[in-house]
Amino acid sequence: MRPRAEDTPVTAAVERKAAGSSFYAAMRVLPKAQREAMYAIYAFCRAVDDIVDDAQGNRVERAQQLESWRHDVEALFRGGEGGCAAFLRHHIQRFGLRKEDFLGVIDGMTMDAVEDIRAPELAILDLYCDRVASAVGRLSVKVFGMEEEPGHELAHHLGRALQLTNILRDLDEDAEIGRLYLPAEFLLEAGVTEREPSKVLSTPSVDEAARRLARIAHEHYAQARRVLRKRPIGLLRAPRLMGAVYARILVRMERHGWAPPRKRVHIGKSELVLILLRHGLMG
Repeated sequence: MRPRAEDTPVTAAVERKAAGSSFYAAMRVLPKAQREAMYAIYAFCRAVDDIVDDAQGNRVERAQQLESWRHDVEALFRGGEGGCAAFLRHHIQRFGLRKEDFLGVIDGMTMDAVEDIRAPELAILDLYCDRVASAVGRLSVKVFGMEEEPGHELAHHLGRALQLTNILRDLDEDAEIGRLYLPAEFLLEAGVTEREPSKVLSTPSVDEAARRLARIAHEHYAQARRVLRKRPIGLLRAPRLMGAVYARILVRMERHGWAPPRKRVHIGKSELVLILLRHGLMG
């Protein structure tokens, strides 16, 4: 008998890590088959992300680990065993998940692996967001049962909105490992020429650059809501919940601002429940 997704070591560990998070809350509203598929996708993303963020080994070794995942995904789609990616097989077959989206996620992680991203140009940042977030969205909308056009449009906008919100929330954590995702154009316009992450984040002018990026995130949230308002075919509660929670986090960050000293913003359990009641029980 095939083990259930939550019974596999990879997905079980990820579910334990995700418990209590907004992701976990949003996925709990899904039917069992879709929920298990989303946990498996999340497990894949966590596995390749941890290669980069845990900083185990040197850059060459981390790149090699990502290439090993790429090889396993390629093998899985050719009908092979799939190695570390084997736990994805059932969900790929059931929901028609695309190889290029899994590989897109690996491509995004590779951008972090080969060098520390520091003040990328807007076009590079957008490519990064497409790979590490919107590609995940394209996998997710297949699980949600959405048709391709509205599904891909939702993945494009909601993926970027969520990723930009994460970037703005994790500025200090990213700086600790030598990364800075604020766009070069916005930093220059704010009068910030420094590129050392800790030095950039020590200047009050960083608030101006961060607020400009927040406005882009809001635009993507608005476009995602526009897609959802049309009520396309599919299970829409999970993406609606994720959008609502992260948009709330973004608004709260704007109230605090990004000038030092910054305070990491959280959504409390009671507030999360209210959002669930407002959005999660809708059709």
